[in-house]
Amino acid sequence: MALDTLKHKGKRNKLIQLLRSKGIGDEMVLEAMNQVPRHLFIDSIFEDLAYEDKAFPILSGQTISHPYTVAFQTQLLHVQRGEKILEIGTGSGYQTAVLVALGAQVFTIERQKELFEFSKKILKKIHFPPKYQTFGDGYQGISSFAPFDKIIVTAGAPNVPKMLLQQLAIGGIMVIPIGDEAQKMYTILKLDINTFETMEFGDYQFVPMLENKEL
Repeated sequence: MALDTLKHKGKRNKLIQLLRSKGIGDEMVLEAMNQVPRHLFIDSIFEDLAYEDKAFPILSGQTISHPYTVAFQTQLLHVQRGEKILEIGTGSGYQTAVLVALGAQVFTIERQKELFEFSKKILKKIHFPPKYQTFGDGYQGISSFAPFDKIIVTAGAPNVPKMLLQQLAIGGIMVIPIGDEAQKMYTILKLDINTFETMEFGDYQFVPMLENKEL
């Protein structure tokens, strides 16, 4: 495994400055992202570009999101240390590591076996392990650990999965991109068991969230 060198750390500092210039104002999020070696989550052929604000292909035909997208979604969550956060779509594990770096208890689920195995290994190696990591259908969430203070969805869903709304604590926030080929980013605040407040935050493009397919 490639090391996290001074060169990598220097590039990370530049990325943080770029994210700040693009409007990311949550210094805790920026500090967490500055701790996570993004180059270790992508193919080594992209290593020199790892700290540019670009998405890259990863295993199973998926992608690792732009750093700006990771920062923006994380900022919308308003993470507090010790909170229980459900992540739908572990992917490479990069977003997971950022949440762990923020001090959250992360419960994460991934439906692609290859990515599940990869992320489990890398998160352990770099010492950003989630509280719980599993292989399964993200639409089902992880009901045995509910309710969650926050839920983050890292794939585009055609609509909000009801099971996830049920697993969100009252007063909790879900961040989710909704749409088919292109998505709008939304936050959903759960006011009480049947009342939700929704806000929209512009256009994004994520891989689709898959449902009802053989795992």
